[in-house]
Amino acid sequence: MPNIRPHFGCEYPLSISTSRQYLTTTYPQMLSVTSISSPRETPQSIKTNLYCKMSTPYPFKFTTPEQPTSAGDGSATSLTLTLENVRGRIPSPQASRLRTMMLEAHNSPDKIIAHACSYDGLSSRLVEEAGFPIVFLAGYPVASSFGLPDTGYIAMEDQCNKIQEVVRMVNIPVMADGDTGYGSPMNVKRTVECFAKAGAAGVMIEDQTWPKRCGHTKGKSVVSRGEAYARIQAAVDARNEGQDIFLLARTDALIHGWDEAITRAKEFKRIGVDAVFVEALPDREAMQRCVAEVGIPTFANIIEGGKTENLSALDLARLGFCAVAYPWTLVAAKLKSIRETLEALKKSMTEGAPPMILSYADVCEGVGFNKYWDREVRYEFNQDGLINVPK
Repeated sequence: MPNIRPHFGCEYPLSISTSRQYLTTTYPQMLSVTSISSPRETPQSIKTNLYCKMSTPYPFKFTTPEQPTSAGDGSATSLTLTLENVRGRIPSPQASRLRTMMLEAHNSPDKIIAHACSYDGLSSRLVEEAGFPIVFLAGYPVASSFGLPDTGYIAMEDQCNKIQEVVRMVNIPVMADGDTGYGSPMNVKRTVECFAKAGAAGVMIEDQTWPKRCGHTKGKSVVSRGEAYARIQAAVDARNEGQDIFLLARTDALIHGWDEAITRAKEFKRIGVDAVFVEALPDREAMQRCVAEVGIPTFANIIEGGKTENLSALDLARLGFCAVAYPWTLVAAKLKSIRETLEALKKSMTEGAPPMILSYADVCEGVGFNKYWDREVRYEFNQDGLINVPK
């Protein structure tokens, strides 16, 4: 979303309200009252009315975006805002941000959106703190957080709860694995709608049969072309008719040969997805050919020891991929570190002391105590009122 700058003040960001009905600003004396839920088509711009609610009326003179307007005596100021990389009837700043990132990476041979897939609030916050640009709640790590394999156990409601948990913890865009959409094309549509309302910036929908399973494990199968296309059409309709969300369409049809996989990927593109992902591409040649033939932002997936050649993110960028996900990495780290720690702890029961993995201070900082204590000061009070009265 663009920013606004009144001539008497600083620059302030505009954003979508929590109800996703109105445009708002962080500037407390100014409020937009323009509804954005009424258009039936994707808005390319929003006309908004801004009111000065100060005790002394000031004129407004907006310098960003480039369409200066002014008004005095506290009357409303109209401003038309151009929306970038928006789909859907209700704009989503995070979806637009994610789409912009992917398009920039798609058009740059040296840029790629590499991301470690997470599974809960803490792991997602650590991903953000490590400097990764997005969070991806992939099926494998999320299933592992329930102590389950990625074989279709996780329901839509489980994933929606995870999305809500994570978006409260991070400021970067959150993508979520929608698996097969959990049923018929109508279920796919509902899944995309629910993920968007939960706060996801992006969703991945695939063409496996149900129950689906990790694409690098045995026993997977795909639905017919017709059913796959119906799923993706439902996802696109959900995005276009409701709140914007970045759509990634995945096909596992490489098990039936190259032509089948690419035919599906190209049709997903025609239907209107933002990006495609052909699962389990074996080597560089196949990867480069896939990117060239599909022609829109394309995702890669690196599973250590899996079916795809383990290339660096930079190598994948040079092959033309816009993004690469690492769905097993944090799961493997979790399994290894917990097992090793438990063995050391068990050993310490008969010899030595419990292992010191991190200091007490580091653990408190890692789970957010320091931020909590800093914020808690604001609400200190005595019998008479607040101690730290806001100025």
